[in-house]
Amino acid sequence: METAALIVVLVILLALFFDFTNGFHDTANAMATPIATGALKPKTAVILAALLNLVGAFLSTEVAKTISGGMIKEDAIMSGSNAATLFPSLIFAGLIGAITWNMLTWLLGLPSSSSHALFGGLIGATLVGAGAMAIDFGIVVTKVVLPALIAPLTAGIIAFVATKVAYGMTRRYDGKPDGRDGFRWGQIFTSSLVALAHGTNDAQKTMGVITLALIAIGWQTASQPQLWVIVACAVTIALGTYMGGWRIIRTLGKGLTDVKPAQGFAAESSTSATILASSALGFALSTTQVASGSVIGSGLGRRGSKVRWGTAGRIMIGWVLTLPAAGGVGALAALVVVWLGTWGVVIDAIIAVAIILGLFWRSRQDEVHSGNAMSEVADSGAAVKVKKNPPPTRRQRMILQAEKAAKKAEKRAQDKHHAADVLREKERQDAERKAAKKSPSTAPTKTEDRGSR
Repeated sequence: METAALIVVLVILLALFFDFTNGFHDTANAMATPIATGALKPKTAVILAALLNLVGAFLSTEVAKTISGGMIKEDAIMSGSNAATLFPSLIFAGLIGAITWNMLTWLLGLPSSSSHALFGGLIGATLVGAGAMAIDFGIVVTKVVLPALIAPLTAGIIAFVATKVAYGMTRRYDGKPDGRDGFRWGQIFTSSLVALAHGTNDAQKTMGVITLALIAIGWQTASQPQLWVIVACAVTIALGTYMGGWRIIRTLGKGLTDVKPAQGFAAESSTSATILASSALGFALSTTQVASGSVIGSGLGRRGSKVRWGTAGRIMIGWVLTLPAAGGVGALAALVVVWLGTWGVVIDAIIAVAIILGLFWRSRQDEVHSGNAMSEVADSGAAVKVKKNPPPTRRQRMILQAEKAAKKAEKRAQDKHHAADVLREKERQDAERKAAKKSPSTAPTKTEDRGSR
């Protein structure tokens, strides 16, 4: 029992570290677009997101129940003689798969799904350690796979329509390239709503994992997370969010499309609506996929904008690979546990620390921070290079053409007026010369001048 308790403590610590990586991995979901448009300063944005993630984690526990009492069949694992240590060990192995994928994609600046990394790691570890009978594939399909397919598409369509409506109902009132600066104020509200929604969905996944471990060892029976679990997960994801995750903020803010204020407002509104609806229904969807779909939809909805499909394609490949990649790492970690028992957990822990430190050291070689995240996007393979001075939109070209035509017309009018003035002056001078020739001379002769003397 003491060994099982020690493993559960390790699971809780590793789960909280995953929660921390989830925070900085997903900060971009809420704050990439308002930072890109200048609605919020980078540091202000991450502080606001951290606070709202903290609040959001207390608002709902439906997603936590999906993980702690739905996806994994505890009864199928707990029937064995060594179940008290095997189940927490498998959770530990699954978390290693999730954290490894999170750190790798963060290093690449790839906005992948922390949620699917967690699900993939847990599924892979459970398949190796307990078999397919220990997984409720009905829950996996209905509350994980289907939302992963439907939610980004739905968010993208909503963002596309919202962008069209926003640009259709408003008119540009200044000569600035961005225009519609009033939407920047609206972005503060919508991005805050996304951060709040993220707390209601993603923080609960870690709550569910910890609750699952507590149920496995018999310290808890209900799937409802305890208060200390909720508080710990809420604080940890808030701290992770405060770290920023600037690599992914750069990709979402500049890599997919050049976001304008009205466009960002529409994308954030779509993202928050989709996440809040799914949280209420208990769907453990990927907030990253929803946010990325919304940004793409808003880019398609703004006339003259350009969606960088190369970057979008790499992101979608990452989405497809997340479940199997995290599942593969989780399965390998679980295999070590099955072969070596408790010593396998120790070896897994050492390998996990080495992987985390190695990826973190590699990130310091090409550091991205609040000062350079929104500068020209680096050609790193995870994002594309953005032109410093992008070409004008069709409306801007029309305005420039109208201005040029007006200047030409004004110049023609001035030339015509000047020519008329010159012609009138010439006619006046000709008239004076003709008048001088016709009139008698009034100048005195020399004889008249001498006589007068």
